[in-house]
Amino acid sequence: MTRKPLRLAILDATSMLEKAGVPSARVDAELLASHIVGVERGRLGLVPLVEPEVVEAYLKTVEQRAKRIPLQYITGTTALGNIDVEVGPGVFVPRPETELLLGWALAFLEGVDTRPPVVLDLCTGSGALALAIANARPDALVHAVELDPSALAWARRNADLRAELGDTAITLHHGDVTDRALLTDLDGRVDVIVSNPPYIPEGADLEPEVLDHDPHLALFGGADGLSVIEPMIGTIARLLRVGGGVGVEHDDSHGNKVAALFERRRVFTDVVEHPDLSGRPRFVVASRAASADSR
Repeated sequence: MTRKPLRLAILDATSMLEKAGVPSARVDAELLASHIVGVERGRLGLVPLVEPEVVEAYLKTVEQRAKRIPLQYITGTTALGNIDVEVGPGVFVPRPETELLLGWALAFLEGVDTRPPVVLDLCTGSGALALAIANARPDALVHAVELDPSALAWARRNADLRAELGDTAITLHHGDVTDRALLTDLDGRVDVIVSNPPYIPEGADLEPEVLDHDPHLALFGGADGLSVIEPMIGTIARLLRVGGGVGVEHDDSHGNKVAALFERRRVFTDVVEHPDLSGRPRFVVASRAASADSR
């Protein structure tokens, strides 16, 4: 059978995704082609012709994406930092914005003289953030906490895969980040805490990829989006060592509310708000100050 131009198939796929209302239709069409053909997106031009069955398989994945199934669920993986992790139904798909939180954490660790440094990821989901830190800092002792059993299963799967590839193993914990008894053995010992918790206010207008596929438990933080973040700050205050740092991702609708939650606790200092790539409020960082009062 006659081989077919991949470029034309991508154009057809782009048109199909545009009609379905998929954001970044051309990008997604190219990423799906990259997935099916097995080459990097930037090298698709080096594959001018493909077999008809390849086009058929490609268009089937495009039909899935047109149904607003997340791209990462179709390809089965997503990237964070220098690693790929597996994702699928039952686990939150990490977003590009979390790269900024990862970058902050790694930069903060550069100034930590504890050996080995202790890192904690609260609400780890797929484990992507914890595993990306472990990959970049193999000397670190990385712990991660997740409440949802389904997400925790994905995190364990990814942790096993990364360990098989030679990364330092992380320690996973099934627990509630708002629990005052969580990880008491780490009280005052953690150098860096990161968290991408549920923070979307209930009733927010969301894309189908998010609303229909990301787990509800990983998305929503009550009416104001702060029902997890606010009590979690008490856990953070207890676990961080003096001089340790914390970074918490939050909804852009929160403005400076999360920063204010940290600032009203006397054990935190150097509270700084960070925007995302679009300039919207995205995560807050703070340091643990010396104080006998952790209320």
